[in-house]
Amino acid sequence: MEKLVIVAIGGNSLVRDNGRDTIQDQYEAVCETAVNIADMVEAGYNVVVTHGNGPQVGFGLRRSEIANEIAGMPEVPLVNCGADTQGGIGYQIQQALTNEFAQRGINKKVATVITQVEVSKDDPNFKNPTKPVGAFYTLEQSEEMKKEHPDWIFIEDSGRGYRRVVPSPKPIDIVEKDAIKTLINSGFVVIAVGGGGIPVVKSDNNTYQGIDAVIDKDFATSLLADQVNAETLIITTGVSRVCINFGKPNQLALEKISVEETKQYVLENHFPPGSMLPKIEASLSFLENNGTRVIITNPESLKDAINENAGTHIVK
Repeated sequence: MEKLVIVAIGGNSLVRDNGRDTIQDQYEAVCETAVNIADMVEAGYNVVVTHGNGPQVGFGLRRSEIANEIAGMPEVPLVNCGADTQGGIGYQIQQALTNEFAQRGINKKVATVITQVEVSKDDPNFKNPTKPVGAFYTLEQSEEMKKEHPDWIFIEDSGRGYRRVVPSPKPIDIVEKDAIKTLINSGFVVIAVGGGGIPVVKSDNNTYQGIDAVIDKDFATSLLADQVNAETLIITTGVSRVCINFGKPNQLALEKISVEETKQYVLENHFPPGSMLPKIEASLSFLENNGTRVIITNPESLKDAINENAGTHIVK
């Protein structure tokens, strides 16, 4: 079997700005990313795709609230918004890849697995929400929304504005991992753990129940990569390479670094908690298990990055 690569697409990369956030705009962004993934498949890699859903799940929640306020429609719980966006984005990626393969004459099938991911009901993040969802707001807009929803919490997100935060527990297990493995072994390009997966908790009698939260897609992707024995994990983001001293005169783009160097940069607080730090922590977790390398880069650099001509490479 070809070398197995897991590619994590950021949810924010599918919503370029607040003026281009329709479903059609999202599909166009998906199609651009599909070209880069197809390049990897054409080069002989077996690929699994995961994706974020932070903006999309926030949009879904807001639509639900407005429909409830104006028309009395029942509100959609956060966990169901996660499931809805997993299906919706998965459908778009599946269709875009299927079409791209057809245009190139590549004999590959694509399947999306609606994926549940187990979390602990005692995870401390349920009491300390940290996961940004939805659109970016100005400080004034966020304060107005807090008047309508006093229980909402907003944080400043990477200098781009204010966003609502919701609980983000750590993933424990991928419930559908055996189905995903079967599809991989059958030659499918699999789309899985969309939006970090649908968060569920397991009872003493081995039954599952959904719980309102959004799992960080990079942590879930790292766990999936370990459970399906992937060799390489690729995390896409808004920059071509990870930087230390970001935004300062001595800013330095990192090309190839070891696990030990990466840990030292973490201790020196080079990576912001709300943006790059979770990606770095997920990368280290993967490499400390069975992973060989992690690449962090932007979607358009995927082809060059897999050939070590772009991106930040973290290796053992």
